[in-house]
Amino acid sequence: MSGVQVKTVSGDEAGMRLDRWFKTHFPAIRHGELEKYLRKGQVRVSGGRAKSNRRLEPGDEIRIPPLGDEPARPKPRLFSAEDQTEIRKLILFEDDSLIALNKPFGLAVQGGEKTTRHLDGMLGSLEKDGERPRLVHRLDKDTGGLMLVAKTRKAAQALSNLFKGRDIEKTYWALTAGVPRPYEGTIDLPVAKKMMRIGDGDQERVAPADGEDAKKAMSHYQTIEDAGVVAFLAMQPVTGRTHQLRVHAAAIGCPVVGDGKYGGGAAHIEGVSPKLHLFCRSMTFPHPKTGRRMTLTAPLTGHMRETWKFFSFDTEATCAWPEDLE
Repeated sequence: MSGVQVKTVSGDEAGMRLDRWFKTHFPAIRHGELEKYLRKGQVRVSGGRAKSNRRLEPGDEIRIPPLGDEPARPKPRLFSAEDQTEIRKLILFEDDSLIALNKPFGLAVQGGEKTTRHLDGMLGSLEKDGERPRLVHRLDKDTGGLMLVAKTRKAAQALSNLFKGRDIEKTYWALTAGVPRPYEGTIDLPVAKKMMRIGDGDQERVAPADGEDAKKAMSHYQTIEDAGVVAFLAMQPVTGRTHQLRVHAAAIGCPVVGDGKYGGGAAHIEGVSPKLHLFCRSMTFPHPKTGRRMTLTAPLTGHMRETWKFFSFDTEATCAWPEDLE
């Protein structure tokens, strides 16, 4: 590109960061190069200087200086043909705004230093007309079940707001070591992230807390079936703290089976898979485009399905949460 350009921000790009906008429109430009253009004032937004984290508004005019004639560097391919086939098998529901997936146990949602295969990378295989599906929430790697993915930027913003505003009613299924007393109730127990001595080193853990760093955490639970040594629980997180359900289950003396991190040895049951038994079963929420309330449900999979068969638990069980629960 050899001359100055001026591009106008479209309506579906509202709220997008300037650096993200550049990554979408000019993938060949590295972040460091963009920062240099911004420092020199060569990139401007509506005539003024801007920072890379500026949130754009529809109608903003972005000045793009000559960026040279080097060919665009292709985006890295983070998914394989096998990933593309697999992720399509995970789709439970799809329309023009969102995709619902049944995430397998053991699949990371996002990448990291030692994680090269993850759901976020696989989503690239579903890109269509320049729109790449976007994550709007997370599930732990070892937790399976229902995940929502936005197909457009506008849907991503709407769904993110729903999650932040607690407008999505989530139901998880858990197998716990021990049966809670009473059979149903509310766990209102603040938590905080703390460094704890584990073995020969310090590790970060989420733990019950009552200090200044404590954050409100509330979960409802119902015992669906009681097998004596274990229980089939439905759990509803009212707040969305990290590992909240796992910490709360352990706090009432009934850790999630397979959760050695918070339940220790008590979380392991002989004859039952040592993997974590926590599954996002369903979500009820207003559709991001129509506002019409809908419920999506994921069928139980993997080792939890085998465990449910072992105990003859009902894989089609339902529960109703009182409407006045807060």
